[in-house]
Amino acid sequence: MKLWSKESNRTLPLFMHPLIFIGAFVFLGAMFALQEWAEVRGVNSKIGLALLLKAWCAQYFLWGLFCWVLWRTLGPWLEKVSVTVMIVGVLPLSFVMSVLEEAVWVEWFPNLPLGYRHMNFLHRLLFHLDAEIVDSIVIFWCAFFLFRGVGYYQRFREKEDAAKQLEVQLAQAQIHALRMHLNPHFLFNTLNCISSLMRTDVGGADIMLEQFSSLLRITLERGEVPLIPLCDEMEFVEMYMAMQDRRFAGRVSQQIRVEPELHDALVPAMILQPIVENAYGHGLSRLEGGGVLEIEARRDKERVSISVLNSGTGLSMKPREPGARQGLGLTNVKNRLRLHYPGEHTFNIREVPLGRVQVTVTLPLQLCSHPQEKLSGYGV
Repeated sequence: MKLWSKESNRTLPLFMHPLIFIGAFVFLGAMFALQEWAEVRGVNSKIGLALLLKAWCAQYFLWGLFCWVLWRTLGPWLEKVSVTVMIVGVLPLSFVMSVLEEAVWVEWFPNLPLGYRHMNFLHRLLFHLDAEIVDSIVIFWCAFFLFRGVGYYQRFREKEDAAKQLEVQLAQAQIHALRMHLNPHFLFNTLNCISSLMRTDVGGADIMLEQFSSLLRITLERGEVPLIPLCDEMEFVEMYMAMQDRRFAGRVSQQIRVEPELHDALVPAMILQPIVENAYGHGLSRLEGGGVLEIEARRDKERVSISVLNSGTGLSMKPREPGARQGLGLTNVKNRLRLHYPGEHTFNIREVPLGRVQVTVTLPLQLCSHPQEKLSGYGV
């Protein structure tokens, strides 16, 4: 919990609340009263516990009140004063506050000290100052360095918070840049597929164009939302796979398996489409038939594991075209995962038997706060 300081526009620790701050001083005074009572109870029977509690608690109440008022009025100045100003300004202030506190306390307890003949106010004040001026100055300087420590702590936290905000803003800017890089990449590749299909199947190209417009609508509706439910991501991937299925004319067997409890798991938007596109572009497109594409999402304790398995020519084959850019989508995915889940994700690509390639991504399990009512047509 924090307090809000209007003067410095900062959040302040709860212990600087006046009730807590002054209460801590009063409690300290009570402890000193008990200590003195334990020392004098067998020597001077005139000094009772009640009188000691009143005297000590009143004195430390005054010190708590004075120090808190000092912090409220001069706190920012006290945090920044130099050593020279401490000697020239703060040191005399410590004497003034010590005398003022002692004067108020002496006025409250005119019968103290016990066992002395009647003294006027000035004599009593000088008597108590002679005995307690050093202790009073020590209390003042302890409070002063406490305020300095609070100031240093607050400035450190402000710098730390500012650094975190800059780090978050930088990560968001990088994610945005990657999204902007990915969307045109996806757009141009899909338009190329439609263009090539128009030469052989105009009707199929028309249907693919309708599907593509649906994908664009989904992308625009999402906006800049960084994380979406897995069911929404799978819906997007299903539509993309339907387009590819029409393009490859049944040469690829597609299968999606998602555990039902993961439908509401949050994943980065458009995180699977580049992996699936890479599977078609660098694996399945090299086959004349009998291709396999399997997507599986399962829960592994408090993590989500998503794998994309495709048949093809393995990892050893180079792109057909010398100038082809391979791995742009996967590099984008890796960078986005690194920004979304620094140190909390894995990305693994490996070749499995029969020349197949498997990409596996693991993420921390996060569920959306508003479960989805609509589910896609997949799952086991």
